Amino acid sequence: MKDSTKFIHTGRPKVGTGTPVNREITRASTLLFDKAEDLYSSDFRNYGRQGSAVHDDLAAIFCKLELGEACDFAPSGLAACTLAIMACVKSGDHVLLTDNCYGPVRSFADTFLKRMGVTTTRFNPRTGAGISELIKDNTTLIWLESPGSLTFELHDLPAIAHAAKAKGVTTAIDNTWSGGITLKPLTLGIDISVHAATKYFCGHSDIVFGAVVSSSEKIGKRITAVRKQIGHHTSPDDAYQILRGARTVHMRFARAEASALMLATWLEDCDEVQQVLHPALPNHPDHDIWARDFTGGACLFGVVLKPVAEAKVLAFINALNLFGIGYSYGGFESLCIHCDPQLNRTTSESFGGPLIRFACGLEDAADLKADIAQALPNLK
Repeated sequence: MKDSTKFIHTGRPKVGTGTPVNREITRASTLLFDKAEDLYSSDFRNYGRQGSAVHDDLAAIFCKLELGEACDFAPSGLAACTLAIMACVKSGDHVLLTDNCYGPVRSFADTFLKRMGVTTTRFNPRTGAGISELIKDNTTLIWLESPGSLTFELHDLPAIAHAAKAKGVTTAIDNTWSGGITLKPLTLGIDISVHAATKYFCGHSDIVFGAVVSSSEKIGKRITAVRKQIGHHTSPDDAYQILRGARTVHMRFARAEASALMLATWLEDCDEVQQVLHPALPNHPDHDIWARDFTGGACLFGVVLKPVAEAKVLAFINALNLFGIGYSYGGFESLCIHCDPQLNRTTSESFGGPLIRFACGLEDAADLKADIAQALPNLK
């Protein structure tokens, strides 16, 4: 069956007489037992922080999505990233961090990990098999993001996974861009796939949630242990809403994906544009990797404008009516942001022009195109 079909029928209550279609929500901190000896048994949940049946159903969805063996949840996408990282490192270890990673993850590495005595080295996202030369004796983790959510470079994931496994290094990827729908990194040899379920799976920009999917039960147990130790907990109401969003995620994703590709293709021919950063476009430097590893695109892409004053870039964004100005993506609404203020790269050259990012929502693509077109004169 296709994932879209599996997502409709996975994690549903067993049908009896008058069975609700959706799982009921259990709100509880204290869980009671009729036998004192059961309180300490590992066969039962003994506290609300350990989740509920709704969490179990949602975990089943994410395992099917990524073809993984275990899944843990965190209070946000960033928390899911840091949970995965903390489960793989200890004081004295070394982490290889892709230069195109999510800014807060980079900050976590530069501050929290540094205080822990963990060193990090940033590497060019296009390093590929050459990453073997960067692996040290104390390297325990390679952190990936493909494509980068601002700059859209792709990794050669099979090559990196092969090099990492040869030296006993764990690999983890922020797979939020593809939603796990158009990229299955665990099938390419990656060990851990992380999602900000805040985005596509929520779909309505009103919940913050993260998921960590592991390729093996062994890795999953390490992540679960750290999650319990640091006290991460997600509410059953939030888990229910993410599970609810998962039922329709493929349909919504396809709509936004198609709009993004149409706009990206059109913008390539606009006079104000120097380069469009969408890996599905043949002109993208990593298009061949995309064609090999991905089954489609996503809602998010970047545009490098021809050199122009920052005031004009801001005037362009301010003139947009249907694109909101705000972080995140994957909701029903389209967004646009100026990326230059948050770029912080050490291994890659600049783009030679201002970088903006579009996130397509569920509006009609023709309306989105018209909105961009009416704002373009501000860049003259």
